[in-house]
Amino acid sequence: MNPDPPATPGASEAVTPQALRQRYEAGATVEDLVTASGLSYGTVLNRLHDAGTVMRTSWQTRRMRRNPQARQRLAAHLRTLYEQHGATLTELAAAAGETRRGARRLLIEAGGTVRTTQQTLRMRTAARAAERHKLAVSLRVRYEAGATVPELAREHSYSVATVYRLLHQAGTRMRPQHNHGPTRREGQRL
Repeated sequence: MNPDPPATPGASEAVTPQALRQRYEAGATVEDLVTASGLSYGTVLNRLHDAGTVMRTSWQTRRMRRNPQARQRLAAHLRTLYEQHGATLTELAAAAGETRRGARRLLIEAGGTVRTTQQTLRMRTAARAAERHKLAVSLRVRYEAGATVPELAREHSYSVATVYRLLHQAGTRMRPQHNHGPTRREGQRL
């Protein structure tokens, strides 16, 4: 005698281990199979194991169900961040909500090539040098328009020494320093 008779005449085929395995491998979750078959969670798991099903983790199921066009857009976005903005794989992983390995896989799917650590360091050093030069030129323009070094230091949250160094790197011709102390009379010694 069968303790769990199927609800409909064709339902017995839907709950065979092989049928459950096929639906699971097509992307259904265990919860989906429980709802569709009317079987308990444990029974569905046992039948999947009996059929030799390789079980997925929840993140693998989410990735499987993800929209392929959205995956392609994400991969293209990560490639842009990586190649044009010098992002690292760790930064790509954070941006994509993936692991480093997953971000690397997406980058390669988009046609990108993975850099070595040295290549990344060179790329970032060159970018910082370009930004620093741009800042030095803007400080020079402001200085030549009449701004003082202490004013520039306060505006940009830099030390006075850093502003002087940036101005010198930009080839700025410096104004003579002012003596703000008491005036000296001729012949007076210090």
